[in-house]
Formats: sequence, C-alpha cells, structure tokens
Amino acid sequence: MRTARSATAVLSVLAALLSPTAAHAAATERHAAPGDSVTLPVRDALAALPVQTENRTGYERTKFRHWTDADRDGCNTRLEVLKAEAVSAPVQGPNCVLTGGSWYSPYDDRYLDSASMLDVDHLVPLAEAWDSGASQWTAKERELYANDLDDARDLIAVSAASNRSKADKDPSEWMPPYAGYRCQYDTDWVADKMRWGLSIDATERDVLTQQLVGCPDWPITVTLAR
Repeated sequence: MRTARSATAVLSVLAALLSPTAAHAAATERHAAPGDSVTLPVRDALAALPVQTENRTGYERTKFRHWTDADRDGCNTRLEVLKAEAVSAPVQGPNCVLTGGSWYSPYDDRYLDSASMLDVDHLVPLAEAWDSGASQWTAKERELYANDLDDARDLIAVSAASNRSKADKDPSEWMPPYAGYRCQYDTDWVADKMRWGLSIDATERDVLTQQLVGCPDWPITVTLAR
C-alpha cells in the first residue's frame, strides 16, 4: 500500500527525469508539489511510477463521491464531460437535460447520436485507483479524483457497451477494441496515474512496457493533483 514516504520518492524520481533546466529548479525546491507541471516521455513516466501489490480490501464505489456539480451550474460532472466532448453540441434544457448532439467513442471507433448511449468512464477506474493508493486518501481527495475536470484525459465519454466491457480492468486485462486508439489509451493511463501519484502492479507495468514499445514515445505533461 502507498505511503507518504513512497509518494515523496515518486515525486523525487519525476523531478530527476525533467529537462536539465527544470531539474535544477526542481532540485532547488527539493520536491514537486500539487499544482506543479511535469513533462516526461511516456516510457520514462511509466518507469517512474512506483510498483506495488494491489489491495482492494475495503473498496466500495460509494467511497468515491462522483457526478457532483462543483460549480453549481445545474450540470453534474458527467454532463459537463458530455458537453465538452460532443462532436456536435447538444441542446441543453432545464436541469441540464441534453437532447440531440453527437459523440465519438474512441474505445470502439463509433459515432453516437444520443447522450443515453454513452457512459463517462474514469480512465483509471475507481476500483483500480483504490487498489493503487486511493484507499489511503481522504474522502475529499477521492471525490476530487472521481470528478476531475482539470485534466481531459481522466474522464472520457465512450459507448456504454465498451465501458461496461472494460469495467474495472487495467491494461493487462482489457484494451480498447479499436486498435488505432490503444497507444493513446496506454499513454493516457500512465499520465492519469502520474497525475494522481498512483502505483502500478508488476503485471500492469510489464504489459504497459511491452505495449508502449510499439508506440511513439510521446512526451506527456501532467499537472500533479497530489
């Protein structure tokens, strides 16, 4: 299970892998902190993630309060994602009811013309986050994770069928049916775990390492949430 000292160690590794100029600044500050931005090639970012055995003891989905309306505009997190990711904008009615519009589901390369046909997926599922360190977070931190609108990679509108096929699986157990999206999926998975200081298990690390060999070593920029 993740400890405060392991979190500090991860951030120190990330700082050491920055560009020379940024690394010097990071060394001066000693540790990266929430709100700091870190840029790394995805393979280096993966290598910097702590490897821990997963533990689902005590997990309940209700421990992640989700689909809140943080800005109190009448649209909860799920609806905010649907509005932001629409290919053609839906009409917003009273109580943020969405009609019309269209969406692209990258998991299975499908266009959908009804909000009811989509789920908003936590790219790293709530159960996986729990297993990877969120069991030690405060309730407020878990709520922020479950409603993270500050990084577009963390929540994604996809077909309900593909999301339910994925369930709470990690990339060693499930990959998007559409092969053309898999490199992006792996890259975003690493970015999400990096952003929230989550660990990976050994099998997850090995599978991601193997899969990313066949992908561009894209640089990813992450603003640390923790």
